[in-house]
Amino acid sequence: MIRLLFEIGHLYHRAAIDPLYHVFRQDPRYDIAFVCSHDAERRFGLFSRSLRRNLEARFRAEGLTIADDTRGFDIVIVGDTVRDPKRYGTTLLCFVNHGTGIKNILHRNLRQQPRTRYQIFVEGDYRVDKIRQANALGASTVHKVGLPKLDPLFGPQKPSRSDILSCLGLDPGKPTVLFAPTYKPTCIDVVRERILTETQRYNLIIKLHQYSWRGKYAPHWHHRLYQRAVKAFPHAVLLSVDDYNIVPYLHVADTLISEASSTLFDFLALDKTGIIFVLPDAGMHHHDGEPLLGETMQDFLAGAFLHITRPDEIGDAVADALRDDAERRQHSQAYRNYLFHGLDGHASQRTKAVIERLLDEGGHANLP
Repeated sequence: MIRLLFEIGHLYHRAAIDPLYHVFRQDPRYDIAFVCSHDAERRFGLFSRSLRRNLEARFRAEGLTIADDTRGFDIVIVGDTVRDPKRYGTTLLCFVNHGTGIKNILHRNLRQQPRTRYQIFVEGDYRVDKIRQANALGASTVHKVGLPKLDPLFGPQKPSRSDILSCLGLDPGKPTVLFAPTYKPTCIDVVRERILTETQRYNLIIKLHQYSWRGKYAPHWHHRLYQRAVKAFPHAVLLSVDDYNIVPYLHVADTLISEASSTLFDFLALDKTGIIFVLPDAGMHHHDGEPLLGETMQDFLAGAFLHITRPDEIGDAVADALRDDAERRQHSQAYRNYLFHGLDGHASQRTKAVIERLLDEGGHANLP
């Protein structure tokens, strides 16, 4: 048997991991286990409570096996760089990023571990170029396979738009707006309740980053604001923190509003027009002065997505995004060709094939 471990650093990483798990589980040669690591909730601004036991109980209820130890596996698949690579021993350490985008945290983390040998699986030429330009590769190797996270939307059995909206209590006959701000940099403190007042002609789905619920990296008022606000707007729903997978909601959405979330990348892949809420550049830096983003919001996907800077522009931008535009489609296609490889529902299979080739060849493992 080939022993395979999936590390779930945070619950929302499962959106990227689940398609891979479903491919590997069909192969009887694999003995598969999961481990949870970093999820925590901060209370009163001071005390962090680990959620590991809660998540492992949830996984067991789904029929998943929880590993007793992180060592002794032939393959370890992670959704982010790991804090302590030595805890896995000698293994083929495979990094399938939980979310792509224009944040440069991926490059920073890789540069901090130049001797760790990751097999990095990326979605297209854009990511390959960015990693190399950032001088972040170190001992790792990049493999261009596509984006497993989106496989369910390019396969033969797509989820039903009508069923999803009906389950949320929304009208399947109306266009749907997905508001998916990230936690940093975020437009939540600028947009606030205006996202609800400006979208009353449509369905509105609000999907917050998990950190906007946990209180550790973003304040609790992020989710409390919308928990209160949606009660007064029947066209809107706030998705639960436990609803970790944004992919079904990308599928039902007719347009997306965000500022720097990786969902902007995902939405482009679906041949739809998104709206980027552009924030001022001031203050968008890490503690050491390096910019948070690899490119500016204003320039990102220029010509393909719409860009706004004020909440009162939301209504007009949504109406424009829902309008077919031949020139925008051309720009979008050019971006898709560069950003994505193989939008065909088979990225997970390609990832598995590369992993098995590396395993057969030998000599690719990370050494503690």
